Amino acid sequence: MKVFLAILALAVASASAFDEKVFVKDLPKTTKIEGRVTNGYAAPEGKAPYTVGLGFSGGWWCGGSIIAHDWVLTAEHCIGDAASVIVYFGATWRTNAQFTHTVGNGNFIKHPNADIALIRIPHVDFWHMVNKVELPSYNDRYNNYNEWWAVACGWGGTYDGSPLPDWLQCVDLQIVHNEECGWTYGSVGDNVICTRTVDGKSICGGDSGGPPGHTRRLQAGGS
Repeated sequence: MKVFLAILALAVASASAFDEKVFVKDLPKTTKIEGRVTNGYAAPEGKAPYTVGLGFSGGWWCGGSIIAHDWVLTAEHCIGDAASVIVYFGATWRTNAQFTHTVGNGNFIKHPNADIALIRIPHVDFWHMVNKVELPSYNDRYNNYNEWWAVACGWGGTYDGSPLPDWLQCVDLQIVHNEECGWTYGSVGDNVICTRTVDGKSICGGDSGGPPGHTRRLQAGGS
């Protein structure tokens, strides 16, 4: 199926103090992840240094993207009623992150009218394994990115009923005009981005919140 990607906007608000830093050796292994990257490929280390794993206190998993030293962008529906989230930075093997932070829900900022949210995090330094994704400029606010190639990464299953991959999976997808998307789904709004799913390549629910980005690391949407 085609994947709808909501165009992202930023919300700005204050947030409360952070919870203490948690190291990987102290974390329980997460076993509940839903959704999948289908017909993708195992990501080499450093492929998507802006991608983070989000293990929410309610037991579910989503993806997110680093957009600044102290902000992570994800989908609003990922946050739900979670009390906290463990943010996994620089992980290729899912729970073997370069480091993690646990953040309380006082640092969650939900957009009131769109499926996007911000998570305020303690300051993180950037290097080749942990870095931010570039956001579209103001001049690109009307860009629909037709025919651009995007890459989406996540740790969801790879097919229905599959075992969960521990290694980060990525898939390359081509963005298409909404008119083409409408041939299958009917009217598609300007705030939606569609991709082709040639050879069954796609992303699904458990990869929610992750950053479909252009090959030059420009984030074009959110899954």
